[in-house]
Amino acid sequence: MQDKIIELVMHGIVLLTAFPVHECAHALAAHWMGDDTAKNQGRMTLNPLRHLDPIGTVFMLLAGFGWAKPVPINANNFKNRKVGMAVSSLAGPLSNLLMSYISIVIYKLLVYYNFFAYSDNYINPTLNALANVFWYATILNLGLAVFNLLPVPPLDGSRIFNLVLPERIYFKVMRYENIIFGILFAAIWLGFLDRPLAFLQQRAFVLMNLLSAWVDILMISR
Repeated sequence: MQDKIIELVMHGIVLLTAFPVHECAHALAAHWMGDDTAKNQGRMTLNPLRHLDPIGTVFMLLAGFGWAKPVPINANNFKNRKVGMAVSSLAGPLSNLLMSYISIVIYKLLVYYNFFAYSDNYINPTLNALANVFWYATILNLGLAVFNLLPVPPLDGSRIFNLVLPERIYFKVMRYENIIFGILFAAIWLGFLDRPLAFLQQRAFVLMNLLSAWVDILMISR
């Protein structure tokens, strides 16, 4: 029961932090590239209420898989439609990778401080709980980034993949976006993507851990 409560709290953290940052990054990048559609609709904000999708929220809380409301983007406002869509799409996963990196750095600092500041017989429970929050934030943001980078409509990776596809082929594929999303949802629900996603997330975590190794070196050598 306690594990279920912790899991629910962690999923709530994703809804209130990772999703809003992800969607706001899309809107901000689109704004920088010349499209103010999302900004004019109040989506260039970190307010979770502007981004949460009711059904996606329920699925995230109960099943650990969910989605936010897609940020509206008008590619016709970009000087280069393909580049504009790719950059604005990439901004979402990159924001989660950045959050994951910040989280793992804070996690390591808290763990090392807890270890060095207290005796072997006592670990500060508050610091330990806080470290666990950042640990989950690291994993969940990393998972969200990896998942969204898959080159499958309507995920962000499909818009990035557009850079190497002729527009006529890309937009033909996008016409079947809802059908493809239904197939993707079923594949996730049935567990067909569990092992591939776990492999990709593990590789991404190895890289994230390597990039934050300076914290280990700094704290161990103190």
